[in-house]
Amino acid sequence: MKWITRERPKIDRIACPWLIRRFIDKDAEFIYVPFDQVIEQAKALDAIPFDVPSVEYSHHGEECTFDFIIRKHNITDPAILTMAPIVRGADTDRHDLASQASGLWAISAGMAHMHTDDHELLEKGMLLYDALYNWAKYLQKEKHTQHPQENLLLEVFDKFLKIRSGKKTPAWAKELKEMIQDHIDTSLNLKELSRDLDINPSYLSREFSRHFDNLSFGDYIRTQRIEKAKELMNDPALSLTQIAYLTGFSDQSHFTRIFKKYTGNSPSEFRKKNDQKGKGRTRK
Repeated sequence: MKWITRERPKIDRIACPWLIRRFIDKDAEFIYVPFDQVIEQAKALDAIPFDVPSVEYSHHGEECTFDFIIRKHNITDPAILTMAPIVRGADTDRHDLASQASGLWAISAGMAHMHTDDHELLEKGMLLYDALYNWAKYLQKEKHTQHPQENLLLEVFDKFLKIRSGKKTPAWAKELKEMIQDHIDTSLNLKELSRDLDINPSYLSREFSRHFDNLSFGDYIRTQRIEKAKELMNDPALSLTQIAYLTGFSDQSHFTRIFKKYTGNSPSEFRKKNDQKGKGRTRK
C-alpha cells in the first residue's frame, strides 16, 4: 500500500507512517512530494494522501492525523492512546496536552534540521517513535533518579520549597480554577487563559502544577472533564454523546478513549455500574 504526503515532515508525517507500519501495514511505502503535487501524484501513483487538507486521513477538529488513524482503524493499544496527546500536542503546538509534547517537538525539529532527505528522516523517526512507544508501554512510572539517596535529597528539597513558598493559593490560581470550571465544555488553551489572566504564559505553564494537584494543565483539564462527565451520567435523560460534548470532548469516540484511560471503564460500563449501585441503595 502506498501513502503520499507533503515533503519536509516533522511530527504527524513521521508519526503516522510509524503507526501505519507498526499497526496497519508493515510493508507500507511512503512518498514525500511538494505540497501542491500531493493530490495529483496520489492519483497517478494510486497512493493514499494523508496529512493534507480536504482528504480523509487528515486533521479533524482538534485531532491530528495520528488521532484519526487510531480512530479509523480502531487501535486500542493503551500505549498508543498514551502517545496520542503527546503527538497531537507537538503537532498542533499545544504543549499543554502532555508534558512530553514539547520534548517531542524539540527532538523532531532538530532531526528535521539535521536530515534533508525525507526518507532518511523517516527511518530515524521510526526509531524515535519505537522508543516513545516502549516508554509508554513499559516505562511510564520509571524515574530518572532511582538511587535512594537521590530520592531522599529530592524529597527534602521538595519539602523545603513547600515550606518556603507557603500554602497560600495565589489569586490567579483561584480565578483560573473558576474559569476552567465555567468553560469545561469548551476548547481550553493555556495561552488564551494566560492572556485573560494577564499572566505570562511561560510562568503560568511552569507554576500551574503547584496549585492544581501536581498535574499538568492538560491532565488537570482531562481530570475535570471526567469528573464532570461522572456527574452528568446521573441524569438518565442525557446520552453519552451529549455528555461528551457537554464536557468538551470532540466526539463520543474521543470521550470514550479518555474516560476508559482515566477510570478503567468505558462510559457505558461506568453508567451501568452506577445504575446498579443506585438500584441497590433503593432496595435497601
